[in-house]
Amino acid sequence: MNRRDLLKASLALPLLPLALRAGALPSARAAHVLAGPLAFQRVRPGQPGWPAPAQWDELRRQVGGRLLQPRSPFAECPSAACTQALKQLDNPFALGDDPALTQTSGWADAWTSQPSAYAVAAESAADVAAAVNFARQHRLRLVVKGGGHSYQGTSEAPDSLLVWTRRMNRIELHDAFVPQGAAGRAAPLPAVSVQSGALWIDAYDAVTTQARRYVQGGGCATVGVAGLVQSGGFGSFSKGFGSAAGNLLEAEIVTADGKLRVVNAYNDPELFWGIKGGGGGSLGVVTRLTLRTFDLPEFFGAVMGRIKASSREAFHALIRRFVAFYREALFNPHWGEQVAFRDGDTLKISMVFQGLTQEQAQQTWEPFLAWLKEHPEYTVAEPVHAIALPARHFWDAVFFRKHAPEYIVPDDRPGAPAHHMIWRGDRDQVGWFIHSYQSAWMPAALLQPGRQDVLADALFAASQHFDYALHFNKGLAGAPADAIERARDTATNPGMLEAFALAICASGGEPAFAGMPGGAPELAQARQQSRKIDQAMQALLKVAPEAGSYVSESDYFLRDWQQRFWGSNYPRLAAAKRRYDPDGLFFVHHGVGSEAWSADGFTRHA
Repeated sequence: MNRRDLLKASLALPLLPLALRAGALPSARAAHVLAGPLAFQRVRPGQPGWPAPAQWDELRRQVGGRLLQPRSPFAECPSAACTQALKQLDNPFALGDDPALTQTSGWADAWTSQPSAYAVAAESAADVAAAVNFARQHRLRLVVKGGGHSYQGTSEAPDSLLVWTRRMNRIELHDAFVPQGAAGRAAPLPAVSVQSGALWIDAYDAVTTQARRYVQGGGCATVGVAGLVQSGGFGSFSKGFGSAAGNLLEAEIVTADGKLRVVNAYNDPELFWGIKGGGGGSLGVVTRLTLRTFDLPEFFGAVMGRIKASSREAFHALIRRFVAFYREALFNPHWGEQVAFRDGDTLKISMVFQGLTQEQAQQTWEPFLAWLKEHPEYTVAEPVHAIALPARHFWDAVFFRKHAPEYIVPDDRPGAPAHHMIWRGDRDQVGWFIHSYQSAWMPAALLQPGRQDVLADALFAASQHFDYALHFNKGLAGAPADAIERARDTATNPGMLEAFALAICASGGEPAFAGMPGGAPELAQARQQSRKIDQAMQALLKVAPEAGSYVSESDYFLRDWQQRFWGSNYPRLAAAKRRYDPDGLFFVHHGVGSEAWSADGFTRHA
């Protein structure tokens, strides 16, 4: 038995009780076969057991009238609603404000965004608890959506009851926060409490723009705060401040029994640990999170540019030089974001920095730029240049509208919050239909002088199949020791602590919501691109065969997802699942405990 087989066997042992209880089948293929008459079955509309109108009316009364029946604006086209929705397809805020839509419209051969049968537009934890209790009592498929950004489709499911937390978006700042039950045991820390429906642009506006502090969150402004923290949570400056999950101090969560729990390192510590990177939607409905905040650096900035090689051999040499340069100058807490390897033998630089001036950042890159000047086989298609701005303005929409409108796309709807914006570079993800998406954490051991050529060879080989990028801020090797230790105490795959970057290879097409005029996805193209992405990732995995994958940015069809997402942490997560959700009320695709269920989450195998 090799090392990987041994590890898989050891992971399976703690899961045996769960497998026996749930009747888990022996293979992934068999797990999708409908179980026999003893299986637990959730109900769908029209089936015996589906709540009667009077029962839905009672739930409506419990939640103050906030029970909706979501209907896609594309259900009847042409219509005024359809026309308006088509105009807003490139506005992620508009998509998020519609309980029938999601920010990802689907994934080829996997799922297509469809509305739930009913939705509770929750405004309080009591609303959430009422929805959870109703779903448990009536054997309903339950779905949770805040930002609706899930690539895996975990924030939607037809025939379900949706807990929609969008309206729960209050934010509160603390000068000296102490978790509940920790008085005298934990030092007070500056922090921010954020309700689970808030987006990261809301948190950044309150903490950074207004209060001039920093909270570690996501790079994409419309990602939900709760979803990001529960998946682990990497943002542009994670190399400096750690993961969002590692900075979580306390959370409020409604568990499967309908109880609202305040969890932290002292109250329900295993549930608290599971929330920190165990994946959203598997252990309960998070309603509020409290995250530590940090002193704000004086400057945030970016370095951008594009370099084209004259031949494949020259591109290979460029990659080797960049790998060495990254290890020498950029492998530290100051630098994040990405470098892309593109068709046409092109290296695209889109990196950010913190804690440096513009001059210091530019000086950092001088050795690399000098090397380029010495080699005529390279053309600087876009000058490699640094820009910096006062850190408090990094997510300041008013500032960008005035000084650099080309970098942002504001929410242009009448009455929209003035701070709502996205980075222009994220616009292609709005409503997109995913063709394929894969990721792998690349171990920092490959940056050692004796391994750099091996890494460069793999990077070059992958580039010959499909475009991809190394996201340096999504691996914590090179981060400060305290940030690494905070992230170590999370459920995220421990491999990310030793990774210098997360490699991401993906493709997608135009929005393709069900019923949308002209919205039929290009499935033949999607499948062709998927095969090329498989080849590119296989080239990278040859030098990192044990690499984990980031749960929020990963392959929908991943087979060994328990190991790839959580590694040695999965048995502990499974134990938390058994304790807090023994009957499996909370189900998401490739979520903790989902191996006991059919692919749609409706049938638990006997």
